[in-house]
Amino acid sequence: MEYIENDRLKIAVSSHGAELSSIYDKTNDREMLWQADPNYWDRHAPVLFPFVGNCNRGVYRYKGKEYSMTPHGFARDKEFELLEKTKTSVSFVLRDDDDTKKIYPFDFELVITHVLTDNKISVIWDIKNPSRSEDLYYSIGGHPAFSCPLGDNESRNDYKVKFEKNDLEYVLILQETREVDYQNPNKLSLTDGYLQITDDLFQKDALIFDNSQVKEISLCTPDGKEYVTMHCEGFPSFGLWSKPSKDARYVCLEPWIGRCDNKGFEGELPEKYCVQHLAPNEVKREQYEIVIH
Repeated sequence: MEYIENDRLKIAVSSHGAELSSIYDKTNDREMLWQADPNYWDRHAPVLFPFVGNCNRGVYRYKGKEYSMTPHGFARDKEFELLEKTKTSVSFVLRDDDDTKKIYPFDFELVITHVLTDNKISVIWDIKNPSRSEDLYYSIGGHPAFSCPLGDNESRNDYKVKFEKNDLEYVLILQETREVDYQNPNKLSLTDGYLQITDDLFQKDALIFDNSQVKEISLCTPDGKEYVTMHCEGFPSFGLWSKPSKDARYVCLEPWIGRCDNKGFEGELPEKYCVQHLAPNEVKREQYEIVIH
């Protein structure tokens, strides 16, 4: 575990999955990140790579060959190498190896950096295609779980989520097949951007907002005061999720580039929903910010 801190926050990042594992708010003397109680969800903030969500039937196809892939890819379960650490940042790297090539036939380099600035954490992903001749196809996403509620005597269903707009549209995952029911979107009409968290909000899994609808989103206390805000402009999809149990004291804010396959998708990897492409030797940077109020 690597730690960096300033006067406002102290964060911890694990080499396992390069996962952000703690955000300690010094000002308010409280932990802001879910602490991975295995009874409800045993992760903090995994990075989803090289896939976000499930592939239909657990497989994908590339150049006529079929490969198996676990939900959310393998990066979250890999040991990363510490690349660099400063007073304000820590970077880890994961590269392809013999094991990854068996299920994902690409050369890749994934650098995950967390930068601490005052009350803000920047989460930066640098994806590189080190191949001299082959293209790279991938998806990538964040899955941080934040404490909700904050107080021991509070209930999660007293809290709120705040969006930038009042009218949104979301799709759901078909539980039997893990496909996205993209042909049957749901309307969400809000007042002043507030969505009340309820015990049944996540009964059908994550609410998925496509088409770059979510650029900024906050978790709010019962009185509507923001205590965590995420800035994620440029992310095509966004997932809002928690275990439906009322005793699961967290809510995940998930910026995604890619997601589960659409219902009925049987195409090859380059045709997958929102898949990303890097030419040989090309590098791409993605990032989002977490602000603690």
